Amino acid sequence: MSGLPFYYYIFIGILFIWSGIVRSGLGFGGAVLSLPFLLLMVDNPLIFLPLISVHLLVFASLTVYQNQRNESTASVDWKYLKFALLVMIIPKLIGVFGLITLDNTLMSGIIFVIISAYSLSYIFNKPFKSTTPTLDILFLVIGGYISGTSLIGAPLIVAVFSKHVSKAQLRDTLFVLWFVLVSIKLTSFIIADIDLQLIHHLWLLPCAGIGHIIGLKLHNHLQKTDPVIFYRWLGVILIITSLAGLLKTLMT
Repeated sequence: MSGLPFYYYIFIGILFIWSGIVRSGLGFGGAVLSLPFLLLMVDNPLIFLPLISVHLLVFASLTVYQNQRNESTASVDWKYLKFALLVMIIPKLIGVFGLITLDNTLMSGIIFVIISAYSLSYIFNKPFKSTTPTLDILFLVIGGYISGTSLIGAPLIVAVFSKHVSKAQLRDTLFVLWFVLVSIKLTSFIIADIDLQLIHHLWLLPCAGIGHIIGLKLHNHLQKTDPVIFYRWLGVILIITSLAGLLKTLMT
């Protein structure tokens, strides 16, 4: 990520603040709602995914630890978490292999297409819903694969977890799931000798930390309100960004 114009670094810092807000505010979506903007600046997922992965590890573990200390009852549904991981582990590994081996431009195009589909579900308030055990497995398999390729499988995975995990335990259970899935991805990056962009954590981790603090307040606010309008605006912004990214990808 070296050699970029100075103003790019300002935008990247703002986007990592944004990803922190989304991650701790919603419990998911830090990658989905920031990656398309990042890829418009640098068309290489392997630059940003290690950064997003480390931030997720840090702040997911911090949030769960704090909640475990403050709650008198368990805040994680370990039983369903173990079941879901058994279903998702193989698709996850296949997705990571695809991320490492596929062309960066092709991978960016795939990411923009997936996020465009997500954005339409936000705009029309038609979130992914799993209504049968078969769909549960299908969503977990596809979500695991997408998570392996790009860390953006959350909407499909959340559709299943929200059906089986209580609302009080949902966010922390998802955070533990993200921690495990991201640990697999980072381990694969290390084995494949992918640059983890460690030097850039020195300034981007504080940016994500600022977002994390703001996101905790957003989470408390969203618990008391209907987030439909919030998601709809996100969907509009995402689809515009994704279409611009697709156009840029097709022109390269």
